[in-house]
Amino acid sequence: MIKNKIGLHMPHVITLIFMLIVFVAIMTWIIPSGSFERQLVDTAAGEREVAVSGTYTTVKKVTEEGDLRQGIAQVLQAPGKGIQRGIEVIAFVFIIGGVFSIMDKTKAMNVGLKKLVSRLGNKSIILIPILMMLFGLGGSTFGMSDELVPFYLLLMPIILSMGYDSMTVFLIVCGGATMGYAASTINPFSVLIAQGVAGIKGNPQLIFRMMQFVIIMTIIIGFTIFRAIKIKAHPEKSVTFENDKLFRRNFSNEDKNDEEIFTGRQRGVLIIFLIGLCVVVFGLIKFGWYMNELSMVFLGMGILMGIIGGLNERQISEEFIEGVKGIAFAAMVIGFCNGIMVVAQDGMIIDTILNALTKVLEGSSNFVFVGAMYIVQSLLALLVPSSSGQAALSIPIMSSLCDLHGVNPEASVTVLQYANQMTNIMSPVAGTTVAGLAICKISFGKWWKTFWKCWVVLTIVIIVFCTVSAGM
Repeated sequence: MIKNKIGLHMPHVITLIFMLIVFVAIMTWIIPSGSFERQLVDTAAGEREVAVSGTYTTVKKVTEEGDLRQGIAQVLQAPGKGIQRGIEVIAFVFIIGGVFSIMDKTKAMNVGLKKLVSRLGNKSIILIPILMMLFGLGGSTFGMSDELVPFYLLLMPIILSMGYDSMTVFLIVCGGATMGYAASTINPFSVLIAQGVAGIKGNPQLIFRMMQFVIIMTIIIGFTIFRAIKIKAHPEKSVTFENDKLFRRNFSNEDKNDEEIFTGRQRGVLIIFLIGLCVVVFGLIKFGWYMNELSMVFLGMGILMGIIGGLNERQISEEFIEGVKGIAFAAMVIGFCNGIMVVAQDGMIIDTILNALTKVLEGSSNFVFVGAMYIVQSLLALLVPSSSGQAALSIPIMSSLCDLHGVNPEASVTVLQYANQMTNIMSPVAGTTVAGLAICKISFGKWWKTFWKCWVVLTIVIIVFCTVSAGM
């Protein structure tokens, strides 16, 4: 719960979603019910059941067969039904959480990055693109986000000793990972879940996503390097100049001899992790793998990483359960968001909304269409910062809207992944951003002042990507 100085608070995400369930239930009494005819068609995203444009008809809310208006009983049933409806995606999320908890227990990722930093510590500027690309790959492939906190503490003394500032640290860690997350390729918490909700198999635009990742990372890395060089030449121009003097004073008194050894087992864990990611990419491209096959690979990765990392049978099992516990919130968000769709679908108002949106956007270009979707998803991200939760909430409608507008439904996934992260990186309610700024002692005002121009450039490029995705 987020409070402000006058005692107001932002409700918990689960509370917000339940309020939306209630709101949608009320709307089933107000918005006319109706439906489109649907048919199976081959699309660029595989075979899908799509609504047939021009076939919308209204239906009576109360008939001999039942009442479409949703009441208290239906509202209370909705979360449970939502969890049942999204069980395939939720099971995948649980397995992913367990697997990454096992890898985290081995400390392979943390110690490996520390070793890289210590080896490149004297290479100054080259350290920035290398670290940002690594954080970006983490965000793009396995949704690196909450794991970022220790890296601020690790990099702060190193980056400041090179003559840069704490804003550079934040850009390296949060900027790199968030932009990688935005330009997701096989991120199970963003692209893969959104595609699963939309019924898109095989990640059909994976090559295009890889191209997007390279371009987005080039922009954010270029911005960070350009700014870092300028700050090193004129440190007094840094917006964090005064705070950084205090940081340097504190770091000078700390023990710098505490260095962890990067073991052969940890190297083996990272090798298994990289091999596993390659298998996932191959399976997506070659065989059009879906949730069950992806779960198989990730679970196998987790078991092997645990064994090679030196964990015994009990430790592997316990860490897996801890990971499931840690990801349970995200899984429940997905289930509750599905509950919103359950109420809307049972009340038969989704097609009515789609029909209205189709008429509003009729004749619009792909650029205008994806721009409208992007604005809606950006606003939604303020309420639901979780990419997986936002996917469960919005993708059923957005992908159907793409079908009706005659564009590739993959555009709905591309819009979601970018709108969610581009909002989160500037949002005062996004936990990862707030935590990073707090550790670096940077106010939101200073962050917005520093990053807004780059954010605008990135947004323009992203809208172009979304438009291309819609037309593929």
